[in-house]
Amino acid sequence: MITTVKPLGTSIPERVGHTPLVRIDRVADDLQGIQILGKAEWANPGGSVKDRAASAIVADAQARGHLQNGHGLLDATSGNTGIAYAMLGAAMNFPVTLSMPSNVSPERKHILSAYGAEIVWTDPGEGSDGAIRKAREMASAQPDRFFYADQYSNPANWKAHYHTTANEIWDQTEGHITHFIAGLGTSGTFMGTTRRLRELNPSIRCISMQPDSPFHGLEGMKHMPTAIIPAIYDPALADENIEMPTESAYRMAKHLARHQGLLVGISAAAAVAAAVQIGEREAHAGREAVIVTILCDSADKYLSERFWQEG
Repeated sequence: MITTVKPLGTSIPERVGHTPLVRIDRVADDLQGIQILGKAEWANPGGSVKDRAASAIVADAQARGHLQNGHGLLDATSGNTGIAYAMLGAAMNFPVTLSMPSNVSPERKHILSAYGAEIVWTDPGEGSDGAIRKAREMASAQPDRFFYADQYSNPANWKAHYHTTANEIWDQTEGHITHFIAGLGTSGTFMGTTRRLRELNPSIRCISMQPDSPFHGLEGMKHMPTAIIPAIYDPALADENIEMPTESAYRMAKHLARHQGLLVGISAAAAVAAAVQIGEREAHAGREAVIVTILCDSADKYLSERFWQEG
């Protein structure tokens, strides 16, 4: 006799989200009344915040019938979204093709190879913009082969954070959040989270962070004045924008590892450095603050970087 057994456990897509909020105490030790908290997005199954956008984009594409009849997913990426796509493609049985700069970290290349994604390497000097141009070219040339996900223009990107990230932060801080800080790459994390937090409490200050130069080491981040601007990006949403030097992010990454026990990626370290700037300003003004930022990923994709051994 055959019986139907109820499935146990969770699927890979179901594991996306509900990440912890961790206290980053020591960077704010001297700042009276200031709490700095980080959303530990490395707890997602693909290891980064990009799992949220990728899973939402894939779910929307499947609902619209775009990943049927052998159609594969195509997108440009600097790494983490590509890893998320590759993970989901392997778990859900659809092919994934990615265009990305050839100078991404060796760790990223190994992970993508392990998941079986097809990679088209682009000129490192052109950064993510070169990868975008290549993906557009491929999508135009082979429309019957690819669904072009276009994370930089796809509204499912920012909506993922509107529906999940923001509400998680609100619940985890019990509504006490006063400032939100996130880096700008596709801008989806900042756009979606900011829109929802503003609905929950219009007085929350929402601050974007980006590299201070077009030539930078904040992998995944865009210097908006010199980049192809993502269609989903609205600069008017930010109360303030902080430009972050790469060297400051490197210093913060090492500090967090050696004094906080947190191994975070470079853009995550840059976001913490921005949070400290805001915390110092609020403390100097005699105001209390609960500052939340996004720790995009852990350091496991960046350990080959030389700065870990310097100084």
